[in-house]
Amino acid sequence: MAGHWVDRRAPSGWRPYLRLARIDRPIGWWLLLLPCWWSAALAAIAADRAFPDPVHCLLFLIGAVAMRGAGSTYNDIADRDLDAQVERTRLRPLPSGQVRTRQAALFLLAQALVGLAVLCQFNRFAILVGLCSLAPVAVYPFMKRIMSMPQFVLGLAFAWGALMGWVAVFPRLDPPALLLYAGAVAWIVGYDTIYAVQDIEDDEIAGIRSSARLFGRRLKAAVGLCYGLASLLVLLAAWRAGAGWVGLLGVAAFAGHLAWQVYGLRERDGAGALRLFRSNRDAGLILFVGLAADALVRALS
Repeated sequence: MAGHWVDRRAPSGWRPYLRLARIDRPIGWWLLLLPCWWSAALAAIAADRAFPDPVHCLLFLIGAVAMRGAGSTYNDIADRDLDAQVERTRLRPLPSGQVRTRQAALFLLAQALVGLAVLCQFNRFAILVGLCSLAPVAVYPFMKRIMSMPQFVLGLAFAWGALMGWVAVFPRLDPPALLLYAGAVAWIVGYDTIYAVQDIEDDEIAGIRSSARLFGRRLKAAVGLCYGLASLLVLLAAWRAGAGWVGLLGVAAFAGHLAWQVYGLRERDGAGALRLFRSNRDAGLILFVGLAADALVRALS
């Protein structure tokens, strides 16, 4: 990202590693963090607490930054040859030769250890659930080589936080958490399909599979279906957790934002797709605020 502090202020030797961790692209850790915060707010509603646990929310923030960086580094190691064939990714630190594979692997380990330290602050069941997230994370980089919709596997990994906020409060997996997780997976498939619009032409040349290529001219309808399913599942999760009208209004506002994205989506408009993709941070924050406000209203009533 031109003009980011990574390029302007970070020591030159650090810059390739900060780019490996995508510190210059904070949207990634936001999108990893938000399902955690949704789940924490949903747990607060179910537990009759006035607000999500602030310590949990802070830990989720630290963990999201660390694990997004670790995941991006792992993905770049696995994709270094493919990235060299795509215009948007060929200047990344590994394909451009700024960082060697062994150095990237050590950096990956360091970030993963930070994530593990954060995870160990939770209860034993939450630790177990968090460790299980490594399975979809491990296989995701290879899915774009063998399946037409690797975004589904990305969704399984990136949505994991929708379970973590709940199990950090209740050491068990209940229907609201599972519904929220399923809704987050659908949301992620939708927004990552929008993101993949940027690379359609290069992906066709390199033979990389994506949901944007799969859906083709049915792109808007497919993203609309994903977002509609996400909104419905999140609504059911909020209802099962006992949310009141404030929380349900937050879900409605979230759904409205997703509908606006579908309306503005255009085939092969990479710049527009990137703007819509990034707007999902705002969509996620809208939902979090709605659920957190519901917990507060219920506690004060």
